[in-house]
Amino acid sequence: MSQTAYLSRSYHPVRELKSGARQLRRLPEGIEEIPYTLFTLKPLGPVIGAEIEGVDLGQPLTPELKAELHRAFLEWKVLFFRNQSIDSEQQLRFAKEWGELEKHPFLPRGSSEEVTRFEKNANMTGNENVWHTDVTWRLEPALGSVLRLSEVPPLGGDTLWADMAVAYDNLPDEVKQRIDGLTAIHDFTGTFGRHLAPEILEAKQAEFPAAEHPVVRTHPETGRKTLFVNAAFTVRIVGLEAEESEKVLNYLFRQAHVPEYQVRFHWEENSVALWDNRATQHYAVSDYFPNRRVAERISIAGDRPY
Repeated sequence: MSQTAYLSRSYHPVRELKSGARQLRRLPEGIEEIPYTLFTLKPLGPVIGAEIEGVDLGQPLTPELKAELHRAFLEWKVLFFRNQSIDSEQQLRFAKEWGELEKHPFLPRGSSEEVTRFEKNANMTGNENVWHTDVTWRLEPALGSVLRLSEVPPLGGDTLWADMAVAYDNLPDEVKQRIDGLTAIHDFTGTFGRHLAPEILEAKQAEFPAAEHPVVRTHPETGRKTLFVNAAFTVRIVGLEAEESEKVLNYLFRQAHVPEYQVRFHWEENSVALWDNRATQHYAVSDYFPNRRVAERISIAGDRPY
């Protein structure tokens, strides 16, 4: 390209990310809005994230309340509860409402094997600041998670979630046609395996073999198609040369970065979040070092993506 072409303004680069209106569809096709009667729901954005008021997570859920919360969970993908003075046992009881619980094999545990504890301070920085979906390296990745913050920094420490069904909706038709039906390999080795001794890494790789999942999965409850690749754990698209795979993956990874698809939550002490791991990615902002930030997470076991 000559300098003359630039100066004459005859050169117009083709960019993958476009400005303008985006399709922001929160509900699956054909689903109508139904009012909530057992709590107050305050949306934090047009497609993802809502605060729930009027629910005490320290008390057992009635079947009616569980059903309404489950509907909100599917519709909003992330639910937030503030001012919840609960302990780990009460958090466990709430998480069990959504299914069997799983244990994380690499992260520090809390009061029980099902509780993962994140304690950040001057000696431990936050390193969850990459867009990801939890444990996609499992053959059956988590359905969702319940995260509770017991200590918050004076500033910072927010978490963002992105709606990956909306991200899929807004892909160009030619990209959808290209990726529908493709599968990708997910592996923990590049993240949790980096600091393991060789013999321990070998044992963990045998215990958790690399998983092959659809690039576009179907949500088992809503039926919506969602992008199911993430920068932390997805390493290769099956059937593509390495360079082409990386090009496609990096394009798909960037879709989580679009603010219109996101919600950002500012934590307060005793805040709780419940999110749908099948429909979202999240990013924990690491901007509070060296202050303390203490959280406990409990994950709900999921099923094989399809």
